[in-house]
Amino acid sequence: MSVYTVVEENQLITFLEDYDVGFLESFEGISAGIENTNYFVNTRHNGQLKQFVLTIFEHHSFEELPYFLNIMAFMAEHKIPTAHPMPTRADGYLKALCGKPASLVTRLTGGGVDHPSVVQCGVMGEQLARFHQAGLEYEQSRTNDRGIDWMQSTFNEINSHLTSEERDLITAELAYQNKIDWAHLPQGVIHADLFCDNALFDGDELTGIIDLYYACNAAFLYDLAVMVNDWCRINTESPADIHFDESKIATMLFAYQQQRPLTGAEQQAWPAALRLAALRFFLSRLKDKCMPREGEMTQIKDPDIFKQVLLIHQKMA
Repeated sequence: MSVYTVVEENQLITFLEDYDVGFLESFEGISAGIENTNYFVNTRHNGQLKQFVLTIFEHHSFEELPYFLNIMAFMAEHKIPTAHPMPTRADGYLKALCGKPASLVTRLTGGGVDHPSVVQCGVMGEQLARFHQAGLEYEQSRTNDRGIDWMQSTFNEINSHLTSEERDLITAELAYQNKIDWAHLPQGVIHADLFCDNALFDGDELTGIIDLYYACNAAFLYDLAVMVNDWCRINTESPADIHFDESKIATMLFAYQQQRPLTGAEQQAWPAALRLAALRFFLSRLKDKCMPREGEMTQIKDPDIFKQVLLIHQKMA
């Protein structure tokens, strides 16, 4: 969500003319996150203030984006708290801005969570299970473009920038993960990036799940592992001292299974899922560090956090 594409006021005014949202009042870039360009956009419609998030997609094409935007609309219409995309006057969710695909979605209430509570972890466990169950009725399908093949190609791309310790760690983990049969586990629509900064809360009430632009069809268990690795992790000043809050993990897993019990195969694969989720974000953060992209408000997140998470899970296996 860094700002890579700078939008001028006159460009945004023209863009908004194709939506029934009124007139532009103000806008500002959002610095959180790392993948797409995002702006908060405020309009005035029939005397009322309307708030939106504008996303300019830096990597996705016009052809692949309907999957994500349709999922957002589908989930919102199935009582999952997600932002509903705004239709253009032509009744689509996509429009070009600065030569790139862009969408306008409703801005949800609530704020991000820096230090989630045990209660909030339980809420997220329940809501992720509900998300997975609702998605079983979603007809479109998309392969995970951050799966094992991507991990291997990313490792090959950045290999020369890494330390020998990092190379050995990743090589061994890729070899381990290539032996796991993920296809036999329950599959469906997953969020694939449900970190703390992709959920909004008002107190202990979840008001929104955001940033579904890695959504895909894959193993539900992997999605749960991605969430546990972030929500239940206790960060310290030194990544080497990172650890997990067992009460948060237990609460999240219990709440999830109250909605969708894990199968025996999923329970057996749980340690591998935690490792796979750690490897995916270790590699993506390493790539951002080794090959940073230019932007006006960019963030490069510390890959050593997920290096340590991977090491923790390897020792537990």
